[in-house]
Amino acid sequence: MFQDFEVVRDRPVALQVKEYVKRLIIKGSYQADQKLPSTREMSDMLKVSRNTVIAAYEGLEDDGFTYTIPGKGSYVAAMISHLDTSSGESDSSTAWQIDWKARMNDYAVSAVELDLMKQGIRAQKGTISFTSIAPDEQLFDLGDVKRAFMDRMAIEGQVLLNYGYAKGYKPLIDYLMHYMENKGVDTSGKEMLITSGFTEGFDIVLSALRPSGRRGRAICENPTHHTAIKNLKLHGFDITGIPMERDGINVEQLESVLQKQANSFDLAYLTPSYHNPTGIVMSPAKRSAVMKLMRRYQIPVIEDGFNEELRYSGAHVAPLIATAGQGNGVIYIGSLSKVLFPGLRVGWVLGDRALIDNLESIKRARTIHTSTFDQAILYQYLLNGNFDKYVKKARMEYKRKYELTKACCEAYLPDAQLSGDGGLHLFLTFPSSVNTRELLEACTEQGVIFTPGDKFFIQEGEGTNTLRLGFSRVSDENIQRGIQIIGDQLKK
Repeated sequence: MFQDFEVVRDRPVALQVKEYVKRLIIKGSYQADQKLPSTREMSDMLKVSRNTVIAAYEGLEDDGFTYTIPGKGSYVAAMISHLDTSSGESDSSTAWQIDWKARMNDYAVSAVELDLMKQGIRAQKGTISFTSIAPDEQLFDLGDVKRAFMDRMAIEGQVLLNYGYAKGYKPLIDYLMHYMENKGVDTSGKEMLITSGFTEGFDIVLSALRPSGRRGRAICENPTHHTAIKNLKLHGFDITGIPMERDGINVEQLESVLQKQANSFDLAYLTPSYHNPTGIVMSPAKRSAVMKLMRRYQIPVIEDGFNEELRYSGAHVAPLIATAGQGNGVIYIGSLSKVLFPGLRVGWVLGDRALIDNLESIKRARTIHTSTFDQAILYQYLLNGNFDKYVKKARMEYKRKYELTKACCEAYLPDAQLSGDGGLHLFLTFPSSVNTRELLEACTEQGVIFTPGDKFFIQEGEGTNTLRLGFSRVSDENIQRGIQIIGDQLKK
């Protein structure tokens, strides 16, 4: 005993001693009412100061693991650590085992089947990975974040560490409402719910719109964001995918589907700007046409504001919710995760006041509220005027990487059709004879990985000749080298 105790740096030694002795008590090395070594003895055995042991013993007593008899020392307190065996119904030496896999419902099983992070390739050290579309942390301005943290904590630090409100942190809501107004959105009759990123917002909205007693039906672009496909399926929606064209969704095919199946769709999920995975920006003409169809057939639209800020060229294009004017048929889900600090899990849902009232109650029932601490730091960062400065820097860097990636694709992958008008990735479509899953296997052996495009398509077997290249976190050298390797393997 005591031979395995080692002091870890950068952590209070008294706390380490307390936890070490606590583990000995829990494992049964010390029995109830057994006397612990004196503080002097323990000090010698653990090679720490006596004052450290005294502090550790005081902590053990505070936690209820020991008690003190004045003049005699510290003793182990009695604990209920095993099942009650007095009735003879259980043998404490027999482990209680449940087959949890057999108890999982369809939702849990489907969640595992659709969890591509579990099924994805584990990149070995040194692998050139084009799988991420997260922002490059090297661009984060830590000084401004620290100032925002200190500023907000000085103003209301104690409040931020307590419970918040399900709807969200009001200063941030007010800021984001003004932010959306600057995008041309008419916010009259609308309210906002702060969520823990896009995914939670989407999940809550689907929970509210999922039909009772039957499967839901949804329309979306094909291909589309895999997280959206996953959550729609988990919520029991059948998905009808509409093909993409160079300037967005195929409006003629969308209209044809709606004419044949009028009144049968519960919602549409659309990403009009820097669409994931294609990177396409829907043209103003198509936005207008799509909104007219949705209004005619009374289909609510969930708009994903994915990457709207990473515009490299061209004029600003108003989101769909702006084209709706005072209408309430569009639910906008926003997030700054792909632009700014995904570690701060903050997103928002903007929609009709009556809808948000229900979503607020769903949010409160599930998670009470999004971290007020995260919301407040983000608010202060935005209030300090840092966002515009950061986005300008980010746009310049990502535009440079975008153009480099595009040039490398044109040089080394001449048979690929490229799409992507901005954002953090490019989407490649090869001749139908190319299978990008097989290409990925070959490239993995050469130290390069990417995201096969079929995961973004609605039906199995679609998009097997496509892939997505995320370039945001890849160095210039590795962009060129990695794409060259993909080209070499493609030739083979």
